[in-house]
Amino acid sequence: MLHEDRQILIVNKPAGVLSHPNPRPPKAQPAAFEGRYDAESRCFHPPGGPLFLIHRLDQDTSGVLLAAKDAKTAAACRDAFEQERVRKKYLALCCGGGLRPEGVWLDHLATEHARHQVRTVVRRGARPNAELRYRLLHYSAARRLSLLEIGLVTGKTHQIRVQAASRHLPLAGDDVYGSFDLNRTLKKTLGLRRLFLHAHQLMLKHPASGQPLQITAPLPDDLRAALAAADIPFHD
Repeated sequence: MLHEDRQILIVNKPAGVLSHPNPRPPKAQPAAFEGRYDAESRCFHPPGGPLFLIHRLDQDTSGVLLAAKDAKTAAACRDAFEQERVRKKYLALCCGGGLRPEGVWLDHLATEHARHQVRTVVRRGARPNAELRYRLLHYSAARRLSLLEIGLVTGKTHQIRVQAASRHLPLAGDDVYGSFDLNRTLKKTLGLRRLFLHAHQLMLKHPASGQPLQITAPLPDDLRAALAAADIPFHD
């Protein structure tokens, strides 16, 4: 748990855990919160009272996840996300280089559903509907790896992964949009066994007090160890 008060609960979701249960899971998989989940209201019902899921993280992504304890707070939080009044920062390790110190990625992303799988693609020539801003924290020329801090402006499905891959900068460990050969190499050389994408920070106004709230989820030990193995410096 990263933060709890009368209105909200913020947790550090581990990689491999679902933000919410799948409607037709092939097998039982852990979710971020306990209790029965109602998909229509996006609400968990644990013994301690309802928890409304405000946003989602991919199963393979770790980091900050927000829930509200009542419907009024949930509506206020969801509105803040929809109006892009919430700042979200991620840490991502990309395979490749050539990036400027800072930049903006704009694309049109379209999501496709097939065989109970979700895939997102870039539609060339269409009006952008996805935006992120990045800052290059470190580039390893020896490894050809770029550690980025990403400010996610919009929140499209698999957005960071797809926008990076479309620029020939696939995320390390991405088994959907990434490079299988590179992933195998990184597993052997860095011990990286999963997607290197972490929801590092969430910044918003508290739905009740209106005061600025900034929550940080420390980089997990496995990702920190991969950076150390690559001689890439990082400090929270």
